[in-house]
Amino acid sequence: MDFDFPVFDGPLAQRGIGVIAPFDLALERELWRWIPGEVSLHLARTPYEPVPVSMEMAQLVSNHQHLAAATRDVLHVEPEVVAYLCTSGSFVNGVDYERSLRKAICDAGAPDAVTTSGALAEVLHLLDVSRVSVITPYDADLTTSLHEFLSELNVETVSSDHLGLGGGIWKVSYRTIAERILGANHPDAEAIFVSCTNLPTYDVIDPLEAALGKPVLTANQLTMWACLRRMELPIVGPGTWLREVS
Repeated sequence: MDFDFPVFDGPLAQRGIGVIAPFDLALERELWRWIPGEVSLHLARTPYEPVPVSMEMAQLVSNHQHLAAATRDVLHVEPEVVAYLCTSGSFVNGVDYERSLRKAICDAGAPDAVTTSGALAEVLHLLDVSRVSVITPYDADLTTSLHEFLSELNVETVSSDHLGLGGGIWKVSYRTIAERILGANHPDAEAIFVSCTNLPTYDVIDPLEAALGKPVLTANQLTMWACLRRMELPIVGPGTWLREVS
């Protein structure tokens, strides 16, 4: 039987990003908002750990062997870059350990690798930022570990706030996040960093940047930016200052 319809070469050629996420990630739909239509995300998760969000959990979800296994799980679909999508897991042991996580991912076969905290370091360098305000959903100990990571980068934390949550971070409202960002802003801060890939931030970035007149940098935003930069693709989504270094 003959059909009278045009023959297309499609679908659109797909490009891929492998994403290694902690077991408790609940914001997949936000991740997809950060990427262009021709890019697909291929997710793998670290093994479940029965602990609250804490220093202990950050240590457990950043195990080299777990990241290598998750990398191998996504390689068959040929991602161009593999991202470790976890802020605390990539800053908890310092700058050298963050580099070792990227090496573990590449050693497992990834063509390139990024981490959330590595992307933060990259952006702060490109924007020439040396003083930041920090917002986290973590407890005080884990938040202090972020301050120490930033200090290794020669970046001073001039003000900081944390929500003290041990779970359910994806349930925090935009209103709460915006109020805490505005409250923690410091006149000496050149940028604000909002930590945690499980904290929803997409729709608050543009209005807060307009209100504060400085970059508002968030975990999922920076991770996807770093991946797209390596793929030589433009940034998608909010972030006025981030577009300058895309």
